[in-house]
Amino acid sequence: MSTQAPPASAWAPLRIAAFRSLWLALLASNIGTWMQTVGAQWLLVEQSGIDTLVAVVQTASTLPIVLLALPSGALADTFDRRRLLIAVQLFLTAVGVLLTVLTLGGHMPPSLLLTLTFVLGAGQALTAPAWQALIPELVPRAQLASASALGAISMNLARAVGPAVAGVLIAQAGTAVVFGLNTLSFAVFALVLWLWKPAAADSGGMPEPFVAAVRSGSRYVRHSPVVRRILLRAALFLVSGSALWALLPLVASRRLGLGSGGYGILLAAVGLGAVGGALLLPRMRARWSMNRLLLTASVGFAVVLAVLGLVRSEAAVVVALIPAGVAWVMVLSSVNAAMQLFLPNWVRARGLAVYQMVFAGAQAVGALAWGALSDAVGLMPALVAAAGLMLAGAVTLRWWPMRDTSGLNRDPANYWPVPHLELDPEEHDGPVLVLTSYPVSAEREEAFVDAMRDVRRSRLRTGAVRWGLFQDGERAGRYVEAYLVPSWDEHLRQHTGRLTGTDQAIEERAKALADGPPEVSHLLSRE
Repeated sequence: MSTQAPPASAWAPLRIAAFRSLWLALLASNIGTWMQTVGAQWLLVEQSGIDTLVAVVQTASTLPIVLLALPSGALADTFDRRRLLIAVQLFLTAVGVLLTVLTLGGHMPPSLLLTLTFVLGAGQALTAPAWQALIPELVPRAQLASASALGAISMNLARAVGPAVAGVLIAQAGTAVVFGLNTLSFAVFALVLWLWKPAAADSGGMPEPFVAAVRSGSRYVRHSPVVRRILLRAALFLVSGSALWALLPLVASRRLGLGSGGYGILLAAVGLGAVGGALLLPRMRARWSMNRLLLTASVGFAVVLAVLGLVRSEAAVVVALIPAGVAWVMVLSSVNAAMQLFLPNWVRARGLAVYQMVFAGAQAVGALAWGALSDAVGLMPALVAAAGLMLAGAVTLRWWPMRDTSGLNRDPANYWPVPHLELDPEEHDGPVLVLTSYPVSAEREEAFVDAMRDVRRSRLRTGAVRWGLFQDGERAGRYVEAYLVPSWDEHLRQHTGRLTGTDQAIEERAKALADGPPEVSHLLSRE
């Protein structure tokens, strides 16, 4: 079974009624979010004229994702995702009403605007992991890559439509109308979720306790080299790429002398390029390696940043922003799809939440830094510096390339036998010390120890908090693997859903180097 759908079937998930209705509702919400961002930035341009304050709108909307992403992912893996999303959308609707009414009445100082923007960002932080985790419930696994691409199309179509509509509405009716339409989009999303009646799902056991879920999700990311590399590549691109979104309002107003409508046209150019990039992406992936695609897109984005800093022609800037959108969606859709396809089911929401945290954090820090640099040295030097940093990040692909995961089996593999104990432990008894004894001949010891390094990562990803490999001092050729799991319940989860086909292959490689079957024992703490 191929995990990459051909270009002709890229729209296949939209044939599923539930996915189609929710995707359209999310598209409306994304359009509203971009309208909100444009409205907030333009309101601050008119009120303050301070570069850092304008740029910090992006920080205020993305910083909550940094702070709340992992807890949000744990909530999405613990509670009913549909109900969680409905509650969050109703909360966002209430905040949007307050923002609209105060703006309409002329009572929206910059401090309050940034505060309410932060609160809206907190709602988005709770929405993203739950929605991402719902996708595998809505579409077959074979269509996950297509669903991820449709998510990118939704986001970037919103980037094309939202700013353009916002620019026209701000010029004709004022910022309050833009905020009101964003509020309406939250209410529509909540209504569609309420009307959707999913089939009763088999939970597959009791959900993890919230605190334990947060800890196990962070452990998985920490001990997964593939996930860490994906996050690194995303961060290196986003820190420098955030200069585009943070400084583009200033490019429009100062360098090009445009009003809110002109600013909307610039953002629409980026969005249209991004939609085109999402449609071209399947063909590009078929022709180029992942690392070549990332290198080309990063270099192209750096050229666009330099053009923004050095060119004062409105037409040239609009033309340059189209390939910027292509490059943006090629990089971020590729790394997001890599995360979606690599993460196992049990930790997908939490892993994607960490990705969202890096995505938002890199943009929040980058936006603040580029705004402060523009205040200090000027708009043109800040954009040129961002272009230079983007090129430097592209060069690091030589040392930190994306890892090839096409041959890894990410399907669940319940191959551990259920442990039979003389004791009858409770769920929360622990910690549990698992000892596994391996007989290994002298000529295989070095290869065995090397294979056990991969076993170590597997144990730590799936529940262990400590791991060690020991050589028996009294019995030659005997090695003992020892790892500590916080509770009996946590260890049973290793037996019944956390292991993948890749974990099984890793373990079988080590067992093949032993001279006989391993002996396993479980020691429960009685402190």
